[in-house]
Amino acid sequence: MAREKVKDPADLSVEEKLKNLYELQKLLTEIDKIKTLRGELPLEVQDLEDEIEGLATRAEKITAEVAELKREINQRNGDIEVNNSNIERFKTQMDSVRNNREYDTLSKQIEYAELDNVLNEKKIAEAKALVESKVSEITRCNLLANDRRADLEVKRGELEEIIAETKADEDKLRERAKNLELTIEPRLLGAFKRIRRNSRNGLGVVYVQRDACGGCFNKIPPQRQLDIRMRKKIIVCEYCGRIMVDPELAGVELMGKEDKPKRRRSARKKAEEGTED
Repeated sequence: MAREKVKDPADLSVEEKLKNLYELQKLLTEIDKIKTLRGELPLEVQDLEDEIEGLATRAEKITAEVAELKREINQRNGDIEVNNSNIERFKTQMDSVRNNREYDTLSKQIEYAELDNVLNEKKIAEAKALVESKVSEITRCNLLANDRRADLEVKRGELEEIIAETKADEDKLRERAKNLELTIEPRLLGAFKRIRRNSRNGLGVVYVQRDACGGCFNKIPPQRQLDIRMRKKIIVCEYCGRIMVDPELAGVELMGKEDKPKRRRSARKKAEEGTED
């Protein structure tokens, strides 16, 4: 018993390798069925989480922009106060000018300060309008995020309920699959997983059904079917690339044998009855 447990997977016969692969496929198919029960809920939960995170990031960015706009408003208000103070000082100085040149210079400085105030007031008005718009945008983001959080709680509740119902079975299947993977050589296991990833239905190993591949349903030549039944080498479908096993190894050969002969006998019987008539 101990020797069998530590047996190198590479030393297994092709038949044993195929059996292990098919058993692993059955376990993974059961896990896939459990995942199917969850439907689109995991994706919906992830989408909602991403959307909420995006809204929060957007709200933070806009909040930073509002703070910057308010700093700009405060700075321009400060500039206006400085300009007003200078204007008062220049006007006082104009009362004691000694010539026209000094008077013109002070007049130009007053005019410049007044124009600068007009510009600052215009920029302040624009900034305040922008702040109001951005505050509204923050409110909208927060309200939308709250709605999405409510949706997320509902979706999470549904998902957790389904997971709770299936977790025990899934954990058992995953444990069995993990142990079974240890009996398969890494190269073959890697190829099997790659085939599963490229397959829409997650089937990496299929059995022959009605002389065709059980994955893509393309016909398999008789000689190739014989090679599959011999179990002397790993054979993949030349159309879809899935690993193929014979129905007997998959445990369904008897069902296949019963179906075809019944139809043939029925056809012969009808032909004989027709001849007699």
